[in-house]
Amino acid sequence: MTETEAAAPSPRRRRGAARERLLAAAARRFYADGVSATGIDAITAEAGVAKMSLYNNFSSKADLVRAYLDARHEEWMELYRRRLAAVADPRGAVLAVFDAYADHANFAYEHGFRGCGLLNAAAELPAGDEGRAVVRRHKEEVEGLLAGHLEELLPDHPERARATAEHLSFLLEGAMARAGLDGADTRLEHARSMAADLLDRL
Repeated sequence: MTETEAAAPSPRRRRGAARERLLAAAARRFYADGVSATGIDAITAEAGVAKMSLYNNFSSKADLVRAYLDARHEEWMELYRRRLAAVADPRGAVLAVFDAYADHANFAYEHGFRGCGLLNAAAELPAGDEGRAVVRRHKEEVEGLLAGHLEELLPDHPERARATAEHLSFLLEGAMARAGLDGADTRLEHARSMAADLLDRL
């Protein structure tokens, strides 16, 4: 192998880099402008790749949207795992879910915080779209995390734990919706305080 061949990135590596640039550009544009209002041309221009590169990595815009939603879910999970690693008990683990949502709200978004990117996208997608199923699975997983921590907190009361998880899930989603309208995380801070108070009364 020549030095030039050794230095040149492989086609697979180039494709991987293009995919990451496309996903990053799609994430910025979908969140700032909406899924429907964002065309393929805007995404490829922002990513700095040819349109063919997009179709080499994604079968369609719908495929790109699903990849964006999956990536946003994984992004939130990483924030949650970091928060969870810093707590020592089930009560703290429940509040880590709220803290991870606040962390997501405090990202440096181009046009400010607009609420839950997953729900924003789902609101634009038709009933039955696979993207909506991705969002539903994310919300179910978050409620499941809350339920798991509450079952540790209330080992002798599994039904109460699940009901409380649903209650906190509603509180969290309502706070996210209002925070998105406000463009700030104040409602999430209030929701966390409410959740902490509820946990102290269990």
